[in-house]
Amino acid sequence: MRILLVGAGGVGGAIIRIAARRAFPEAVVVADYDAGRAEKAVAAVGDARFTAARVDAADEAAVGALLAEYRCDVLLNATDPRFVMPLFRAALAGGATYLDMAMSLSHPHPERPYELPGVKLGDDQFAMAQEWETRGQLALVGIGVEPGLSDVFARYAADHLFDRIDELGVRDGANLAVRGYDFAPSFSIWTTIEECLNPPVIWEQERGWYTTEPFSEPEVFDFPEGIGPVECVNVEHEEVLLMPRWIDARRVTFKYGLGAEFIDVLRTLHKLGLDSTTPVRVGGVEVSPRDVVAACLPDPAGLGELMSGKTCAGVEVSGTGRAGAPRRVYLYHVVDNAWSMSEYGAQAVVWQTAVNPVVALELLATGAWQGTGVLGPEAFDAVPFLDLLTAYGSPWGMRED
Repeated sequence: MRILLVGAGGVGGAIIRIAARRAFPEAVVVADYDAGRAEKAVAAVGDARFTAARVDAADEAAVGALLAEYRCDVLLNATDPRFVMPLFRAALAGGATYLDMAMSLSHPHPERPYELPGVKLGDDQFAMAQEWETRGQLALVGIGVEPGLSDVFARYAADHLFDRIDELGVRDGANLAVRGYDFAPSFSIWTTIEECLNPPVIWEQERGWYTTEPFSEPEVFDFPEGIGPVECVNVEHEEVLLMPRWIDARRVTFKYGLGAEFIDVLRTLHKLGLDSTTPVRVGGVEVSPRDVVAACLPDPAGLGELMSGKTCAGVEVSGTGRAGAPRRVYLYHVVDNAWSMSEYGAQAVVWQTAVNPVVALELLATGAWQGTGVLGPEAFDAVPFLDLLTAYGSPWGMRED
């Protein structure tokens, strides 16, 4: 397998460190707008299979030229969601398999944003599904941790634990702290603003997809392995758009453990217009307010040495179990920052995101996963994925509630 990895930031850098320990990649071209960042990420592993290159992820022709030059048969997108569609189209045109960890951007309903969805996450990609299928190519979308591993958990529950699923409730929480900072997000603030300030989407069988106000329906969820109770709220996320396409469930939700302070900061950014991606003129320069916010905050990839605690991603599944009785379980994956830093030199949140596309790539390389079209993780057998994830040294867990 010859891979073009676009994006050498926190997640991209962790992908390189994980993939370098595996035998399946024949070659990995690490491309970034910042050539120095790509070179630094490649130098960190000292593996001749890895090569650095420069590319503008928005330039489809340039991406296509890299695919051809290095004879890459896979494009792995580790950029932010703004670049999903140009990379998605470049992979299709170049005859490559495509993987990403976040899907094409949504746009709220113009008149009723807190009742009805407008353009949903992934709609632009699914609109091209027939073209991918006709060409016999695979686009495996949403294969990070959330979306990604959470969707694999949902597939496992449907196939092995439940006869009927009433709700698939993705719940994400952590007890991470960053020493020396009053406010330092552990993941891309650009993506976090996009997720948290857009209208959250909920799925119900009788109603289909509908939206609510940001941070709605708060609940306290008790996370495992010492993390404990965290208040979680509705947030827009791809799982709610992916799971109902392949799994029969009466309801699908996503709630994120943000905390009151984080929510207050996001609300303030929104009130001030600092969440906007529309450029404003400052002096003689045009700049996006959201990009300014991102530039003012520390790079999440560099916070690992200052971080402590654990992060948890998982799905609470309720319904009727195989024995015919009511059942509720939480399938989860916990990463301790101390472990990910000592083992891979990557902070917990980016490592937890990065490991899943590498596992998926290995399954595609061996033929354990196969498919054509635009498919989510739910379209594949969960067992090989969960077994291989455990073999990578990062086991998953299940709690009966």
